[in-house]
This record gives sequence, C-alpha cells and structure tokens, in this order.
Amino acid sequence: MRPLFSMTLALILVLGAGPGLARADGLRDHKQINDGLTTIAIADMIRKKCPTISARMITAYGYMRSLKKIANDAGYSDAEIEAFVTDKREKARVEGAAREWLQSQGVTLSRPDSYCVAGRSEIDRNSQIGVLLRSK
Repeated sequence: MRPLFSMTLALILVLGAGPGLARADGLRDHKQINDGLTTIAIADMIRKKCPTISARMITAYGYMRSLKKIANDAGYSDAEIEAFVTDKREKARVEGAAREWLQSQGVTLSRPDSYCVAGRSEIDRNSQIGVLLRSK
C-alpha cells in the first residue's frame, strides 16, 4: 500500500525540489508535519480500500502544499523535504501510524467495508481526513 507519498513526491518535484539529505530526519520530530502526513496516509488508505469513497485530489494537493510551506517556514529546504517524504523508513513509520489510527477507529484492515464506515464517519464529521475524501 502506497499512501499519497507518490503524490507528495510529485508535488515536491513540481515545486522544484532538488536532491539532498541534510537534516531531513529532523522532520520526523515536527508534530504538525507528521500529523499531516498521517492524515494524508489515512485518507489514502480509506480511498484505496473503500469502493464508495474517493479522494478530493485538488484538496489533497492544497493540503500537501500547506504542509510543505510549514516545513519550509520551519527552515527545511525543498531537498530536505523530498528526502524525508521519499525515505522508506519514514514512509513505513507514517503508514504504521495510519494503520494504528484506523484500527483505533474500529477498522479491520482485512475488511474493506470497515474502511468505508470510518471514511463516512470522517466525511460526516468534516474532519481533516474527511475533507480529503468524498462519497462517490
């Protein structure tokens, strides 16, 4: 399962990020960035597993741009952000946090219908996750 990290990478490349590592691992400790990436991963997992829910891709793109701006404003370069969001360990860590959250909401990872229940609940609540999703 590959949450919207591929879309995040595309965003970064479109915005002109170059290669480099520097202090990208410091982003791991930035709560707002990590919460945002986890939100994106949760929404992506829901839309991939639930056939009656899709992503609001333009909204997701805007949300990712806002996360990138937060990281830039915190002093991280585009290259550092790219290194962070493309790091396999970081992807696995964020995906793990997303799965834990989903399970805490009653999702059974092997049952697509349970993703639908969680997704509809988030859409109804108009949460940040729900804002990234829509019912088909």
